Amino acid sequence: MLSQHTPPGGQVRDRPTLRRSVGLFRAFRVEQTDPGRFYGALADDSVAMLSRWTELTDRTVLDVGGGPGYFADAFAAAGARYAGVEPDAGELTARGAAAGNTVRGSGLSLPFADGSVDVAFSSNVLEHVPDPRRMAGEMVRVTQPGGLVVISWTPWLSPWGGHETSPWHYLGGHRAADRYERRHGRRPKNDLGRTLFRCPVGPMVRWARAAEAAGLVAVVDVLPRYHPWWAQWVVDVPGLREVVSWNAVVVLRRAER
Repeated sequence: MLSQHTPPGGQVRDRPTLRRSVGLFRAFRVEQTDPGRFYGALADDSVAMLSRWTELTDRTVLDVGGGPGYFADAFAAAGARYAGVEPDAGELTARGAAAGNTVRGSGLSLPFADGSVDVAFSSNVLEHVPDPRRMAGEMVRVTQPGGLVVISWTPWLSPWGGHETSPWHYLGGHRAADRYERRHGRRPKNDLGRTLFRCPVGPMVRWARAAEAAGLVAVVDVLPRYHPWWAQWVVDVPGLREVVSWNAVVVLRRAER
């Protein structure tokens, strides 16, 4: 397996630091009150993260669930040719007009041809689809041989697994959503079984290993996204990784054939 800090060509990139983790956590705390700051920071971090494994200049990057354009801006600034897919019309136009080269569509049935992009990327979307392995398979399908697939999501048992209903999701997802409705007079945006689904780390890792065994991909890395380099071992421990990973990442390279 390649090191998570060694892109093709062998140049070692800077390792994730504690300072980065703290900065992301501070931005995360204002997700609801200052979404521009949060999603802008997350988009910039996504570009830096993908740059560990591939060059982005002049590469076609498909962003599944790209939202209102923060990621489009960050990838364009990095020199990538950006294409976005977003199923939610409200998210698509949250900053006004939809970002350039973004279409409305589902990650479960991507409106792209086989092998049509260099990089398929998704950040915090997998937990919002009822069949995460199907979405991951779609991302592999549209990636060209030798291309990169990077999937980042929030595991259900992590501290933010229930999203705005956290940490009450530990007492039951439906109970947490009902509690939110009693307190706020409306159902949460992330409502278990409707717009939010349990997506543990273990099944996705097993899916990736099975795809590797079938000759479809090579597993490049599995890591906890927001952790500094010296804490990334937690993702290798079944059970523990479900709780402390916070956000899991699976990195795949489409098989050459």
